[in-house]
Amino acid sequence: PEGRPGECALAQWGPDGSDASPAPVARLVPSFGPGGAMEPAAGSRSLSGVEVTAGKKVKCELSLVQRHGEYELVIRSREKEPPVQENIPVNNRFKYVQGTQQLPDPLSSSLPEAEETLLIDIATNTGCKIRLQGDCTAERLFEFPDEEQCVGFFTEVLRVQKAQTKVSFPDLVDHASWHQVKGLSGPAEPPAAGILGFEDNFSAMSLEKKRNLHNQQMSARREPPPPPLPPNRPCLREKEAVVSKDQPKVSNTMRMLFVPNTQTGQREGLIKHIIAKREKEYVNIQNFRFFVGTWNVNGQSPDGNLEPWLNCDPEPPDIYCIGFQELDLSTEAFFYFESTKEQEWLTAVERALHVKAKYKKVQLVRLVGMMLLIFARKDQFGHIQDVMAETVGTGIMGKMGNKGGVAVRFVFHNTSFCIVNSHLAAHVEDFERRNQDYKDICARMSFQTPDQSQPQLTIMKHDVVIWLGDLNYRLCLPDANEVKALISNNELQQLLTYDQLNIQRTQKTAFADFTEGEIKFIPTYKFDSKTDRWDSSGKCRVPAWCDRILWRGGSVNQLQYRSHMELKTSDHKPVSSLFLIGVKVVDERRYRKVFEDIVRMMDRMENEFLPSLELSRREFSFENVKFRQLRKEKFQITNNGQVTCHFSFIPKLTDSQYCKPWLRAEPCEGYLEPNETVDISLDVYVSKDSVTLLNSGEDKIEEILVLHLDRGKDYFLTISGSYLPSCFGTSLEALCWMKRPIREVPITKLIDLEKSLLEMVPQDSEDSGDRPLHVPKEIWILVDHLFKNACHQEDLFQTPGMQDELQDIIECLDTTIPETIRILLEFWSGASPHLSASSSHP
Repeated sequence: PEGRPGECALAQWGPDGSDASPAPVARLVPSFGPGGAMEPAAGSRSLSGVEVTAGKKVKCELSLVQRHGEYELVIRSREKEPPVQENIPVNNRFKYVQGTQQLPDPLSSSLPEAEETLLIDIATNTGCKIRLQGDCTAERLFEFPDEEQCVGFFTEVLRVQKAQTKVSFPDLVDHASWHQVKGLSGPAEPPAAGILGFEDNFSAMSLEKKRNLHNQQMSARREPPPPPLPPNRPCLREKEAVVSKDQPKVSNTMRMLFVPNTQTGQREGLIKHIIAKREKEYVNIQNFRFFVGTWNVNGQSPDGNLEPWLNCDPEPPDIYCIGFQELDLSTEAFFYFESTKEQEWLTAVERALHVKAKYKKVQLVRLVGMMLLIFARKDQFGHIQDVMAETVGTGIMGKMGNKGGVAVRFVFHNTSFCIVNSHLAAHVEDFERRNQDYKDICARMSFQTPDQSQPQLTIMKHDVVIWLGDLNYRLCLPDANEVKALISNNELQQLLTYDQLNIQRTQKTAFADFTEGEIKFIPTYKFDSKTDRWDSSGKCRVPAWCDRILWRGGSVNQLQYRSHMELKTSDHKPVSSLFLIGVKVVDERRYRKVFEDIVRMMDRMENEFLPSLELSRREFSFENVKFRQLRKEKFQITNNGQVTCHFSFIPKLTDSQYCKPWLRAEPCEGYLEPNETVDISLDVYVSKDSVTLLNSGEDKIEEILVLHLDRGKDYFLTISGSYLPSCFGTSLEALCWMKRPIREVPITKLIDLEKSLLEMVPQDSEDSGDRPLHVPKEIWILVDHLFKNACHQEDLFQTPGMQDELQDIIECLDTTIPETIRILLEFWSGASPHLSASSSHP
C-alpha cells in the first residue's frame, strides 16, 4: 500500500521458472562495527549474483544484517563508483512472497473436461531469479547462480520476518479503525481475542458466566466488522508464471498470525453470514464506468500514441481493464518469463489514460505474451480491496503459457469482480480446442484468499465477470473473397451467423452464461501490419472477429462496443467496450444499525436454543466407478431448529482430511437460516492421485463422513460402492503379467500380483510357459496405433487430446484387446524361449 516506507516484497523462482521451495539453513548471526554500523558476522551467509537492469547485468550482493535488534536486507551494487548500498527494514510491513505450485483439483465442478494433462518440467539450469518490489523501490530483478545457497538465504529471511513480526504484532492492530479493510498490508480482522466484545472461549463458558459477561458487554460499544464480502467457494489452484503487482501477496507465515481463535471465529462467521443475508438493508447501488480493452499486438513494440483507443470517450472511466495478447513472442519470454515489452507497453498505456482524471495501477499480471492491467481513478483506489492475480497455461502440452489466461480479481466497494484476459487456440478447424481451453481456464483458475482457512475462489464465484482477449473463434466460411464482399456490403449480421463463438454459445459448449453486446464493427483480424489492408500473404486468412469482450453478472449496461481501426501496429485491431456497472456501496450508518441488531439477537438466542438439522438421506452407493469419470449423488439438509446454524464436514479422529482423496462434498461447510434447505453434492472422482491404491486393492469405495453442527450433534453418512480397475495407475510390471484386459482379471489376482511384485516374490503359474511380456500390451497397442496412423500428424505430442476421446481410449484399453493383438499374445505365450527372445512382438 502506498505511503508506507520500507514496505517491500520478495518473490523467488527456481530454474524452471516455478516457485522455489525453501530448504533448511543455518541461522545468521550478524555483528556490528564501530559506532553501531551494520556488519555481517564472520561466517554469516550473503548472496552474490547480478542485477538485471535495462538489459544489462550488474554484479551485486544481498545480505541480511542486524542493528539494534532489528534486521535489514542490504543490497550492494559492486560495479558502481562509489559503491551503492540500499537498506530495507525487515519490519512488520516487510513481505516475503513465496509461492507454491499445486496441480489442478480433480473435483472441480467443471470436471472432467480439464483435469489432468501431461506435465513436462523443462529445466533451464539458470539458478534462481529473485524479484524485489514494493513502494520503497521499483521492481528489480536479480539472478543468483547457486540455487541451494539462494534458497537457504531466503529461508533465513522468512524466519527473521516471522520472528520480527511476532515481536511487533501488537503494533499492527489499529483498534480505532480496524473495521476498515487494510488490504494486503495487514490483517483483514484483528486476531486478538474479543474482537466483537466476546472472549475467545465464549462457547465453552457456563451459562451463568455467559450471562454475566453479556451484561457487562452491553454497556460497552461494539465496533462492527467490515461489510461482508461475497461468499467464497471451494475450487482448485494453480500458479504457473511470474505475477508482478503493486500489492504483493502475503506469505503463509504472515497469514498464520492473523487466523482467529476457533470459537471466536465461529461466532464472527455466523454474524458475517447474517449480515450478508441482510445486505439490501445497508447498501446502495451506484453506477461506475468501466473501460475494457483488448489487443493482440503480434509481438510488436508500441509505435504510436494509444489515446485513440484508451482516451476515446468524453468522460473518464473509473476503472480501466486492459488486456494484451502476443505481447512478446521471443524465446526469453516463453521459457524465462522475462520481457522488455512489458515495461514498454505499460508505459505506453499509462501515457494514454484519460486526461481528465488521475489513475493509479491496481494490478499487473503477465504470462508469456498475455498481460492484464487494471487501473483505478485515484479517488476510487481506496475502495478497492482483496486484489489477487492468477495465471493458467493451456498451450504446448496443455500447460505452457503461449496460450491460456491471466486474471485479476478484486472487490470494489462491496461488489466482487473477476477480469479474465485469454488467448485461446488458433486455426479455423480447432474450435473444439478453443472450447477446451475455455473449460481448462475455468476449471484451473482460482484465487487463494489471505485467510487460508477459507476456500478458494473460482472465476464464476464473483458478482461480475468480464472476459476479454483474442478468443480466436473464426468464421465457418472458407472463402475469404466471399467474406470480404459481405463486409464491403455491410452485411455484418449475416456474417455473424457463421461466427463460431456465437454458434458455440448457442450450443452451450463455451461461454454459455456470458453476454456479448451487438457487434457493429468489421472483423478485427487479419490485416497486413501497419496497414488497413486485409491479409495479402500466401495464406490469405479469412477475416474474423477474433478479439472479443463478454461479461457475466447483473447490473451491467454496455454503453459502447467498438474497434479502433486507426491503430495499425499489429495484424489485429484493438477492441474496447465501455460499461456502466451498478456497484454495491455500503451506507455505514445503516450497516452499523444492522450489525447492532444482529448482535442483540444473537445474545438473546444463543443460550435459549440449540441448532438442529434434518437430512434427506444418509446412505449413498456408487457402483462401477471408473478412472476419471465423475459420479454425483445429492441430498438435502434442512435447518429444523430455531436459530441460524453452521455445518461442516470434519475429519475423523485419526484422519487429517474429512474424506478420502477420491471423494468431495460440495459445499463442505456453510450456514443455514431456520427452515432453510441446501443441496449437498457428494462427488466421486478417481484421479491419478488415488487410482493406484484403488487398483491394488489397498483402498475401496468405502467411507464414513462426519457432518458436524456447531453447538449441536454430529451426523454420520455412509459411502459404499465398487471400483472398476484401470491399466492407468497399475504398475508396468503388473501389466506385463496380464495377457487379458485388466477388467477381465479377478480383483483378488490383481491384489496378489501387485503385492508380490512389491515384495519381489517370483510369480508362480500353473502354466510353466507363461512368462511376462517384454512390454505391457497397452503400451504396445498405443505405440502401434501411433506408428500406423500418426507419424505425419503435426504437433502430435504438443497438443493435448480432447477429454471425451481420452476417456474412450482408457475404456478401450481397460476392456478390450484387438483380435490381431490377442492372436499375437497367444502365439507368443506358447512360443519357445529362443523364439520369444528374438520376436519383435511383445
